Amino acid sequence: MGGQEPEDDRDMQFTFDAPLWRWQGEAAWHFISLPEDVTDEIEDSPVVRHGFGSVRVSVQVGLTSWSTSVFPDKSRGTFILPVKKLVRQRERLAEGDVVHVSLTTID
Repeated sequence: MGGQEPEDDRDMQFTFDAPLWRWQGEAAWHFISLPEDVTDEIEDSPVVRHGFGSVRVSVQVGLTSWSTSVFPDKSRGTFILPVKKLVRQRERLAEGDVVHVSLTTID
């Protein structure tokens, strides 16, 4: 973990490397699972939860930044970060690539 200071004292920032994986189903959704220690810190924080237990975040991968939400995945025991096609194309990411992620909670 590390990096820039978050914009709000309640926001938390994390930096980590994790593989990009594809959801096994009809849709071609791609995700990155947050490391367990990052998930634990988010779960233990007073961050605001939204629909389905999601947490709003700001993300940077390479030169691409976007806002989205991370969602709890009970089967993996962690939060998962959706990575949309536009980001994968801009950053030339493919399933199985290890991705360097900077993530900040924004609520």
